[in-house]
Formats: sequence, C-alpha cells, structure tokens
Amino acid sequence: MTKRKNMGNDMLGQIQQLQAQLQQAQTDLAEESIEASAGGGAVKVKMSGTQECLAIEISADLVQDGDLAMWQDLVMLAVNQAIRDSQLLAARRLSPLSSGMSVPGIER
Repeated sequence: MTKRKNMGNDMLGQIQQLQAQLQQAQTDLAEESIEASAGGGAVKVKMSGTQECLAIEISADLVQDGDLAMWQDLVMLAVNQAIRDSQLLAARRLSPLSSGMSVPGIER
C-alpha cells in the first residue's frame, strides 16, 4: 500500500510541475510577438503568442489609393498569416512540455 501511495504522490508532483511549466510557457507566449505582412508590407499585423492582435499598420500609400476592397483583402491576409505564425510559435514553445502526451492543438 505504501508503494502505491508513493507512486500517487510522485505522479501528483509531476502533474503539478507540468502545470507550473505550462503556466510559465503561456505567460512567456503572451509576452512574445510575431509580425506578418501582406501586399509587400503595405499591411502589417503584430500578434502575440496567445493570438491577441497587438497592432495593425496600413501604409499611407495604400490609404491614398482608396481601394477599400484591396484594404480588406490585405488586412484579412495579414491577420490570417499572423494567426498561423502565432499558432506555430505556441506549438514550438509548448511541444517540449507535451512529449509523450497527446494534447489537442499542439503539432509535433
């Protein structure tokens, strides 16, 4: 019975340690950012590692052109690329913590 109790304590300790590491990784991701662009840099999107949009820049030249449909397309492209890049960043940061586990949303 003592051996089983020790195994349970060891497992609980490992789970608590993993939880602390995951929380730290999520905190670190919130502080990291990526930038994606579209239209040769005419639209830039800055996104955190937790997929929060931090900034959108649109070049003055694009604004002067006045083509609203093009603005919308470029913003959408840049945002979608920023989301993909941010998800890859998160997967790279969290993947080492999930070795040996199947965690939905984390690519290996």
